[in-house]
Amino acid sequence: MEKMALGFIEKALKSVDPYQLVHDQVVVSDGVLKIAGQQDSVDLSAFRNIFIIGAGKGTAPMAAAMEELLGDYLKTGVITVKYGHGMPTRTVTVLEAGHPIPDENTLTHTRQMLKLADQAGEDDLVIVLLSGGGSALMEALPESISLQKWADLNQSLLASGADITQINTIRKHLSLTKGGRLAQKIAPAQTLTLILSDVIGDPLNSIASGPTAPDPTTFQDALDIVKRFQLEKNIAPAILEYLQAGCAGQIEENPKEGDTIFKKVRNHIIGNNTLALKKLEQLAAEQGYQTIILTDRARGEAREIAKILAAMVENALYSGFPVSSPACLILGGEPTVTLQGKGKGGRNQELALAMLEALQNVKKDFYFCSVGSDGTDGPTEAAGAWIDHRTMAKVKKVGLSIGDYLNRNDSYHFFKEIDQLIITGPTRTNVMDIMFCLI
Repeated sequence: MEKMALGFIEKALKSVDPYQLVHDQVVVSDGVLKIAGQQDSVDLSAFRNIFIIGAGKGTAPMAAAMEELLGDYLKTGVITVKYGHGMPTRTVTVLEAGHPIPDENTLTHTRQMLKLADQAGEDDLVIVLLSGGGSALMEALPESISLQKWADLNQSLLASGADITQINTIRKHLSLTKGGRLAQKIAPAQTLTLILSDVIGDPLNSIASGPTAPDPTTFQDALDIVKRFQLEKNIAPAILEYLQAGCAGQIEENPKEGDTIFKKVRNHIIGNNTLALKKLEQLAAEQGYQTIILTDRARGEAREIAKILAAMVENALYSGFPVSSPACLILGGEPTVTLQGKGKGGRNQELALAMLEALQNVKKDFYFCSVGSDGTDGPTEAAGAWIDHRTMAKVKKVGLSIGDYLNRNDSYHFFKEIDQLIITGPTRTNVMDIMFCLI
């Protein structure tokens, strides 16, 4: 099962390869650009200049594909990717910066993007490329908020248990690029944004913190999230003061639905988690498995998801409901982990460890894995981890305690000890996490 499952993962990730998705979704013919399934088109010859800017783990292959499609229509471009996620391009400059915590390169590279945005006039087109990670990789901050204060805030948010939408609500209100503000800077030029979604439900306003989309959230929403997760003592006073000033109307809200700037903005999603799950479904069916996609919106604490999923697996194994063996249960989404210990790991590894705790007494054959589609899980080089019906024998042989490792949030060292990490290297894509169980 293990070898076959790793093949499933590899092919599912290829199905959301950003380079191929751009070529699948974008067509340029006789100087006219069209998006698959969309009625509108873009006459490239009508523009004086065409620029590309963008940010995210998957934007380098997106840029390479757009270079091929646009040819001489493209004047120049600048994008930022996570360290180690760059690749050669001809016209677009690919820069690297810190993720998930922004660094000085993030600010420097963003200034280069904004210079291009400022150059763009009414007769120009700016093509914005966005993928998961774009929120951390494209940033311009208010004067009162230093990079260190911002980085400390991001660390606190990532450890708080807040989901990506809540995190991005706060980020959007402390940024000069997010929440539609990039579209403001590009105006009066036209904006065409191509998006690889890493957010549940594909909300335009949340992916990469929605730099070219209307922002339905407010400063008050951001402050409420800070209070909900009791972050007031963990973040700099300057950040709290900035949010409070926004609530008091002293700082202008992000642009909302109906703002005239969005009349010149087109946002298109070219790939998401569902595509990867459907590829998994196809692959498993070809191998004779009954398949069921449970959801592409798995969210909440990884340990709680594991309890529910483990119960479904046991049902399937022992009662044939909702499917009987041989079967493949598939789901995707983005679990969260509220850090309580000082171990090392990520949400996929924690989910796999919690699944092992729940299924440790199951003797029938099964294989489960959880993988981050970007090839990284938390601050580790692993994409995720796997377990099967034989894992507990290995655990007992080396004398590991599942409970102790869970309490320390130390899933990485647990799975490294028994050689059950999944390591893919950078995939240059990002469509949240994929999980499946073969029984």
